[in-house]
Amino acid sequence: MTTQAKNITVSIPRNLVILADKVAKERKVSRSSLVAACLKELADRRLREQLEEGYAAMAEEHMQLANMAIDSVHEVLPKCE
Repeated sequence: MTTQAKNITVSIPRNLVILADKVAKERKVSRSSLVAACLKELADRRLREQLEEGYAAMAEEHMQLANMAIDSVHEVLPKCE
């Protein structure tokens, strides 16, 4: 998939520009590539957190349904002791 780049202008503190330039040089990438990679990592982390929340909610719902099913079974069948 080809992604079309868009130019933007942002203002960030000088110390972060220095850090960005240092890290970009270490990784042998452009400053723009570094910022894009950082934003991609943030987007991936947000998606992962949303999925984890969704899975946790589904697990709770499934547990409630399972408990309801067990209660229904006990109404029909005697408990084994």
